[in-house]
Amino acid sequence: MRKKHGIIMALLCMLVFVLTACGGDKAATAPAEKDTLVVADGASPKTLDPRATNDNVSARVMVQIYDTLVEQDENTQIQPGLAESWEQVDDVTTVFHLRKGVKFHNGEELKASDVKFSLDAMKASPQTSEIIEPLKEVVVLDDYTVKVITEYPFAPILNHLAHPAASIVNEKAVKEAGESYGQHPVGTGPYKFVDWQSGDKVTLEANEEYYKGATPIKHLEYKNIVEITNRTIGLETGEIDIAYDIDGLDKMKVAEDPKLNLVEDLTLSMTYLGFNIKKAPFDNLKVRQAIAYAIDQQPIIDTAYQGAAAPANSIIGPNVFAHSDKGIKYHQDIEKAKILLAEAGYKDGFKTEIWINDNPTRRDIAVIVQDQLKQIGVEAEIKTLEWGAYLDGTARGDHQMFILGWGTVTADPDYGINNLVNTKTMGAAGNRSFYSNPKVDELLQKGRAEINPEARKAIYEEIQVILQEDLPMYYILYPQKAVGMQKFVQGFKFDPADHHRLYGVSFKAE
Repeated sequence: MRKKHGIIMALLCMLVFVLTACGGDKAATAPAEKDTLVVADGASPKTLDPRATNDNVSARVMVQIYDTLVEQDENTQIQPGLAESWEQVDDVTTVFHLRKGVKFHNGEELKASDVKFSLDAMKASPQTSEIIEPLKEVVVLDDYTVKVITEYPFAPILNHLAHPAASIVNEKAVKEAGESYGQHPVGTGPYKFVDWQSGDKVTLEANEEYYKGATPIKHLEYKNIVEITNRTIGLETGEIDIAYDIDGLDKMKVAEDPKLNLVEDLTLSMTYLGFNIKKAPFDNLKVRQAIAYAIDQQPIIDTAYQGAAAPANSIIGPNVFAHSDKGIKYHQDIEKAKILLAEAGYKDGFKTEIWINDNPTRRDIAVIVQDQLKQIGVEAEIKTLEWGAYLDGTARGDHQMFILGWGTVTADPDYGINNLVNTKTMGAAGNRSFYSNPKVDELLQKGRAEINPEARKAIYEEIQVILQEDLPMYYILYPQKAVGMQKFVQGFKFDPADHHRLYGVSFKAE
């Protein structure tokens, strides 16, 4: 009888071996033959052309394919990239010295002409021009030396050149591919493009000639899995190695699973409810103020984020230079909100829409905001769009209200504020509220040209106070972001800009 019992137990152990490692340490190791890192995100990239978009989902893939002149490390400190060194010649001139022998994925050697082509194209693109707006001229001094000249002293120049939109592309590859380049990218990065199955996955392979040395994992797949729960299930079954943007109860599941790790930290981002102030009734400040006084941030944080966020009170978060909370502090006050609505001519409220992309967390936020707005007579229908359609529609101004996030990926307030509120950036460049204030535009220009840190801080503090008064958007929260992964995934570094470069990530093999 004991023998029979032992056989049954052995069979059971074999059946659950993959999930439990059956009493050993095998759950922390990857199969010896595994050579593909499978990463799940909540949407598909819009394009893989760094000049053609400035969205986070696309950037997460592009940072694996491309390099920039300089890079930011996990502490947002500037490090050498394709430029091994540089010097500031004067207040408006920086000379960069390129690494020699760096190869693009098509075999072409990186030259200064590619740098000039890339930065000139970035400056010419409506989607990315504002990031490098002060750029006056890029001068090729020789094949490995390039001079960058700005119109005026530009304090965050190095931070902006580390942005994914400043990725260096191969001029020959871009010209050969033409309009299809975004589906056939060529960079110098640790992974080369292989295939893109629209709506499903992007496949990359290791660049064996990468200048830093080949990355350990030979293949990389980015899968589009919209629902967080499905990304979590993929982790649990072993189909997914890394899953981005794990929230709510799913985060708890990952944290409690002995086979998985949860990496969580505060990012450089802010989540907001935007108003299209070109459309009635949101062209009326009192309507925007009424909505701000109708919202209670804490239920959103507790429910949609399971507490893993902080209430926002400014367009940039506390971990971004020059953050200030001296502006108006909006808190839920239903009676005050009703009075403001009545003064605006909407005593009985009105009907409107809240646009979201197909993101479950943003859907949860929208549902809570929808319920809170009902208390002041505002009936808001939630409209969900696919990521690309959402970006296109809000860039055109088809929306009324919308929920979106913005990451200050350069860790500098110029980027964190400018793209969202500058008159020049209306639409695809970031200002989807279509806000325009000449005073703010003037201060933004002063802020980016000011070299003295304390003087810059004072300028950006004034901007933040004005924005809380004008209220082109209601700042909801500063989120923590969580990434779930198999325990056998090693070397992952959380990027506060939320782009997560995967160079150097490896598997703990059997």
